Amino acid sequence: MINNNMDITLAQPRGFCAGVVRAIEIVERTLNKFPHPIYVLHEIVHNRYVVDDLKTRGAVFVETLEDVPTGAVCVFSAHGVATTVVKNAKQRQLQIIDATCPLVTKVHNQAQRYAEDGYEIIIIGHAGHPEVEGTRGCINEPVHVLSTSEEASKLQVKTTDYVAYVTQTTLSTDDTKDVIDTLTARFPNIKGPALNDICYATQSRQNAVRRLAKDIDILLVVGANNSSNSNRLQEVGKHSGVISYLIEDTNDLKTEWFINKQLVGITAGASTPEILIEQVLQWLQQFGIATVKTMPGEIETTTFRIPSILQG
Repeated sequence: MINNNMDITLAQPRGFCAGVVRAIEIVERTLNKFPHPIYVLHEIVHNRYVVDDLKTRGAVFVETLEDVPTGAVCVFSAHGVATTVVKNAKQRQLQIIDATCPLVTKVHNQAQRYAEDGYEIIIIGHAGHPEVEGTRGCINEPVHVLSTSEEASKLQVKTTDYVAYVTQTTLSTDDTKDVIDTLTARFPNIKGPALNDICYATQSRQNAVRRLAKDIDILLVVGANNSSNSNRLQEVGKHSGVISYLIEDTNDLKTEWFINKQLVGITAGASTPEILIEQVLQWLQQFGIATVKTMPGEIETTTFRIPSILQG
């Protein structure tokens, strides 16, 4: 039977990170400043609710620049783009508004410096992910993309003394540790970013799930199926020994999940708005909720500046 007095604990931190807040605000300010429609290259962030809301307000989301009329306003998503995309946009006389997360830009700059110094570049991340493809496209030389220790053990490079790596920001230090250990064992002189260069939001949300998992029977991760950090949160829950589900919204919830479950934990990916968590809580009320509390945790204060063209 389903318990009629479930205790619910919300992870802290959860949901929007500073890069996502900035990206959404950039689209909103662009909509306020320029005639509609304005165009956004790729999903501004990986969340259908956010994207659909911006569509209703005049944003048109496209997958290629060819779908953007010459001279139109085009926002680049938070995941970043390749250098060739920037060049093509300028050739098409587009008004570029760049919503790339500053932490992703930092990865691009680091990778470019390594390449300029003659290092062979490795990107630790998921091939095909927009951020990884954007980073790959910022480097003129061939780039290796890998995500597992096994792939790292088989990697062939030109010279073992000039190898460097950067990482996808939506992977935490825990996600990349085994890969980096394997690379370091094979290439003792390998260069890589300092640990504090890894995205703070990815790591802190995973740490919160590990703490939360000790006190719950079931974990709900609210986030998009194509959100890398949301998928990782579900994996962290499972690896912590808790039944864990990734849901986009209440339509994905199933009554049978909550049979004999009293302690429910809820978290959300870095692209997930708080309103979706509120809707999950409303859905759970049909079974009866005894308490809803937020776990003790880090209060994030990081903010990123809006492009000057949109200020004032």
